[in-house]
Amino acid sequence: MAPASRRQHAWASALAFLFIKVSCDSRSSCSAFTSEIGVFPPLASVSGHRGPVPRERKPHIPTLRLLPDLPNLKRCPPPVREHTVRLALGISGGGDGGSALLSSLTDTAGPVVSSLFAYGGNVPFWQAFGLNAFLFGALSSKLNKMLTLEGLAHSLALGTLLWTTLGWRGWTLCVMYLFLGQAVTKVKFEEKQKKGIAEARGGRRGPENVWGSAFTGLICAACSVQGPSFLGINSDLFILGYVASLATKLADTFASEIGKAYGKTTFLITTFERVEPGTEGAVSAEGTLAAMAGGFLLSLYGLGVNLIDTRGLIISTIAAFLATNAESFIGATLQEKKGFSWMTNEVVNFINTLIGAGIAILVGSVWLG
Repeated sequence: MAPASRRQHAWASALAFLFIKVSCDSRSSCSAFTSEIGVFPPLASVSGHRGPVPRERKPHIPTLRLLPDLPNLKRCPPPVREHTVRLALGISGGGDGGSALLSSLTDTAGPVVSSLFAYGGNVPFWQAFGLNAFLFGALSSKLNKMLTLEGLAHSLALGTLLWTTLGWRGWTLCVMYLFLGQAVTKVKFEEKQKKGIAEARGGRRGPENVWGSAFTGLICAACSVQGPSFLGINSDLFILGYVASLATKLADTFASEIGKAYGKTTFLITTFERVEPGTEGAVSAEGTLAAMAGGFLLSLYGLGVNLIDTRGLIISTIAAFLATNAESFIGATLQEKKGFSWMTNEVVNFINTLIGAGIAILVGSVWLG
């Protein structure tokens, strides 16, 4: 073997070894998404295990194959099952090690990508964090207009945890909430600023906004992957609670921002006394209709990505509307009142989403069984 070929061969072997170590240090997840929508090649049985169909081995070419045992399930039943990983590393003299390594990486990319986009959750943490870091970096110019620097960091943590538990479907639902909420916040924003009722920091969200809006949803997401049932509640009901919690927050945002922008008559929900737009506990006809629209839109997206079914859509929309009105009642009776200084807007948001998720889970347990 020529010296140049030996060097290429050595580099290929070293890189292959490092790739094996990184891959083996992590757990793969279910890959049913591959078989459901056909993005990746079908799985075939190889030596009693399921994995990508291996390429035909040619003589004198270093070959690396990562064959994980991927369960063919629509939704991974948590906790994630241990699976067997077989590594076949064949290194022989001669040939181009660089091209062989590229072929090997192509073979091993399938399981990783299928794990990232598994139709159910339980995506390995390192994969979820890596993909979130990449996406946040790619969208940084847009996200910087929506989030403060601290809010961006906390959103990265939230996004990683959501992708780990509910996969791409749960993650995109939260992103949809962020984009729709930001869009409605900007409606007649300059007029709101002149009246002193616009969101602070130009509408950019900070850590308190991130967790006040999504902490309930994260709890539901984490509970949904603890098993077929957790605390006596079916995992599907926790997913319904997750959708309803974010739908509730979007309904509240729609009601508040549209009410402040277009509300002609605003009154307290407790006494029906006429008050100025932006007053805590104030409601308007325009804001009420917007709340219904906001809750429905996000619930509809949840239906579109198969997080919930049609009955779940109805339950989530109703729960979001009821919880938004409950939030107005809390704002009118407790917020900014003596002895309740701790009842900040973020605390009220958390209670609001908790009520929305609770209503959805309660109604779902009766209607959906």
